[in-house]
Amino acid sequence: MDAVSSDEMKKALQTGTTTVGLVGGDGIVFAADKRATMGTFIASKDIDKIYMIDDHIAITIAGSVGDAQMLIRWLRVEMLKYRHDNEKRISVEAAATLLANILSNSKYVPFWIQILMGGCDDKPRLFSIDMVGGVTEETKTSTGSGSPIAFGVIDTNYGKDMKVSELIPIAVKSVWAAMGRDSATGEFIDVITITKDGYRKLQKEEIEKLIKVF
Repeated sequence: MDAVSSDEMKKALQTGTTTVGLVGGDGIVFAADKRATMGTFIASKDIDKIYMIDDHIAITIAGSVGDAQMLIRWLRVEMLKYRHDNEKRISVEAAATLLANILSNSKYVPFWIQILMGGCDDKPRLFSIDMVGGVTEETKTSTGSGSPIAFGVIDTNYGKDMKVSELIPIAVKSVWAAMGRDSATGEFIDVITITKDGYRKLQKEEIEKLIKVF
């Protein structure tokens, strides 16, 4: 039996935040809010929840900031080591498997975190990875306390053959909707895209323009 109970797992996966990952025909879109909470206290209004771990792979974080920062440092080193040893980039699936193994090996003293990992190699891929190393491949998903609200927007608007340019407004709208109803989600929205041409972080002005439409 795992040391982590189902109630503990549920509590960890509902840690305050909202992150979204969407797969399109030509790439991946990630979006997340900027608020960090400690219970009912807003601990930060400007925290990053989307991180590049290689030039073609990103992760989103929901849960313990300290645990997330530790894993990000660990993964970035592993990505560099893989390039050095194999003279090529790691695949998105292999990176997800690596992270799952790290989390599984620590399951009796777990990292309190829920991660989305996605990127582009031969095609866009997106994986949801829980705190004890469970992995599922997704085309659309969300994590954090605002995720039930975000899913309502995503499920209504998402189409698997959409392009990244069509998915960006859906990702923004889903996090914006969560910000309106979930007190642990707030401040603003970060959005990045990853295609075969590389990754891009949207400028604040671009996101503000999309929000005005809502």
